[in-house]
Amino acid sequence: MEYSTVYVLLACLFGLFMAWGVGANDVANAMGTSVGSGALSVRQAIIIAALFEFAGSFLAGGEVTATIRNGMIDSALLAEAPELLIFGMLASLLAAGIWLLIATYFGWPVSTTHSIVGAIVGFAAVGLGVDSVQWAKVGSIVASWVVSPLLAGLVAYALFSSVQRLILDTRDPLASARRWVPIYMFLVGFVIALMTLMKGLSHVGLHTSTLQNYLLAILCGIAVWAFGVYYVRRVPTDPAADREFHFANVERVFGVLMMATACSMAFAHGSNDVANAVGPVAAVVSAAQTAQVAAKSVTPAWILLLGGVGIVLGLVMYGHKVMATVGTGITELTPSRGFAATLGASGTVVLASGTGLPISTTHTLVGAVLGVGIARGIAALNLHVVRTIFLSWVVTLPAGAILAIIFFYILRATFT
Repeated sequence: MEYSTVYVLLACLFGLFMAWGVGANDVANAMGTSVGSGALSVRQAIIIAALFEFAGSFLAGGEVTATIRNGMIDSALLAEAPELLIFGMLASLLAAGIWLLIATYFGWPVSTTHSIVGAIVGFAAVGLGVDSVQWAKVGSIVASWVVSPLLAGLVAYALFSSVQRLILDTRDPLASARRWVPIYMFLVGFVIALMTLMKGLSHVGLHTSTLQNYLLAILCGIAVWAFGVYYVRRVPTDPAADREFHFANVERVFGVLMMATACSMAFAHGSNDVANAVGPVAAVVSAAQTAQVAAKSVTPAWILLLGGVGIVLGLVMYGHKVMATVGTGITELTPSRGFAATLGASGTVVLASGTGLPISTTHTLVGAVLGVGIARGIAALNLHVVRTIFLSWVVTLPAGAILAIIFFYILRATFT
């Protein structure tokens, strides 16, 4: 292929840019609840996310990635035209990266998966024809705008309502916390282990059955419960702190739960969403080197490394914008509220993975934060921020598509 080296270099550059956007937007919103609730400082959140996102991206990012993300178009249609695939993937990476940069600048938490899918739909519609797009799958993505936040909001609402009833609204909240928090810790261990097994380690050839996953998750839950029983009896209390804020010592207990959920969310997220950046890069590298289009392409370790580095750079350099929106912009969070939101989002992701529901991690987390806010009354929500976020979700697919169409035409005109 005439320009194969140029194509690979552009793929690396655009892939790094896309991964940067994933870190700046998606990772930041995953850590926003921990920062907004005060369980972690921005610096601590960045260090935790950098370590676990990189570990998830590099160690569990997957050896083999589907050439066309989410099966939006049939790769067989490109079998005779590898350069068309290259132009399309390069255009999609650049388009999605630019949209993520714009969204992050304004502090909008948007779905990186929807950004790259919208871009691929745009290039396919003009490069292969409108009929080449799997419009039923596009419809399922549109459905996820409603399904994801609604389901996560309901779960988080129920969780925080139970925290209010069982702990916060009792005569002795600290004593109630010591009784009930170990049970919540079992839930955390169970859900997080299940999410890691089903989502975070699904790409590394870990051949465990659904029953085995649930048994392992139950064992993890019991281990975390045992630690919880030991920990809550020894958590240091400060009576003076409770005079300033009645639930100060209770919130200290929930702060530890937030750290556990933050680590596992970061690992699972890195292992899954790094594919949004490295999948198209692997497709371009494979097509450029072999002049053929494969339905699946092997992802070399150096491409996973590229994705992991890009994600960490994006989080460190620009992640504070979206962290602020999710952590403080939607509703005021404390560790107990943040815990309910994060566990609600994690539980919804696990439920969706098991049932095949179309879902977005970003939309799920925002919905969970909304659910916690609604549990305190509609006045606890910043409705202006909520409206802006919903609008940004609707705009993501067409924005990615339009940008990809423009870049596709530019690339095709430049190299042919």
